[in-house]
Amino acid sequence: MSRANKITLTVMIILGVAIMAYSAKDIKLSLLIHDFFTINYGWLLVAFACICLYLLLEALVTKVLVSNRVKHFSFKNSLRVPLVEQLFNGITPFSSGGQPGQLFVMVQTGIDGGRASSILLMKFVVYQSMIVINFFFSLLIGFHFVATKLKVLSLFVIFGFLVHFFVIVGLLLIMFRPGFTKILTKVLFHPVKWFVKDDKFYHMLEVLYQKIDNLYAESVRIGRNTKLLVKVAVVTFFQLLFYYLIPYFIMLSLGYTSANIIMVTSLHVMIVMIISLFPIPGGSGGAEFSFESLFHSYITSDTKLVLAMILWRLLTYYFGMFAGVFALMMKPDKVKDPDKLEE
Repeated sequence: MSRANKITLTVMIILGVAIMAYSAKDIKLSLLIHDFFTINYGWLLVAFACICLYLLLEALVTKVLVSNRVKHFSFKNSLRVPLVEQLFNGITPFSSGGQPGQLFVMVQTGIDGGRASSILLMKFVVYQSMIVINFFFSLLIGFHFVATKLKVLSLFVIFGFLVHFFVIVGLLLIMFRPGFTKILTKVLFHPVKWFVKDDKFYHMLEVLYQKIDNLYAESVRIGRNTKLLVKVAVVTFFQLLFYYLIPYFIMLSLGYTSANIIMVTSLHVMIVMIISLFPIPGGSGGAEFSFESLFHSYITSDTKLVLAMILWRLLTYYFGMFAGVFALMMKPDKVKDPDKLEE
């Protein structure tokens, strides 16, 4: 982990503590401590199990996709991928560091960089597809509630859906229409020519074309394996389901046993979508505000609302980052990739 990443991680922890302290500024510390020690720890443990299952299932998806091409890829290697992803998602704007972080730990094991990129892009396509599908149903269930209570947030919800939808469309074009994608890439990439030399520009364009070809070849191969694709999609669906259920179990731990599981889960889906639009790493500030705004109608106690928000952020954001630090320090199990042997 580089010095810059360590500094960013430290800054994000300090910022998180400051935001939580600000959220609790009008609340008596004694009441917050009292509510913490009256939590139903059984339900809180279920919430913790959900985030663990979320990470374990993503590791399973990684192992399924990699093991289809590379033998002896251990579950330990697979688990490092989502944990490091959580770390770099959490310390980079728009979670932009997650994909490079995953690629780094996969290449560490000995997998060919091109193959690793293709596998990660396929995983990302399935993941984004499941997010869009879940979000669509959440809109049908909970959008009226959001639009009624918070009109400003409802605009973020719609914009978030459109962003993720067009990401999927772009990835599908790369996967199934490489010729058209190359033309579009050349047009969109042309302004870069104004700032770099011709040789460098054409080299960069050639690299992009090669990546498009690699993804296309990998997508055709996986697309023919319907059983594999269905398996990955089903596992990803349950992976996201466990993540989306976390606020519901936190509410149960705080005594809100009459909470509507479908509505609470739908609201969390929307919060996750809103967070993705904030440029600050981890959506810090926006995440806390969105959670408190949407769940205020369900958690009527201000003290318990702040406590719920703190527990939610610890589980869904900070736990993954700290686990990612340890995963980054773990020594990978080396594998032999046939593609690298042929080079």
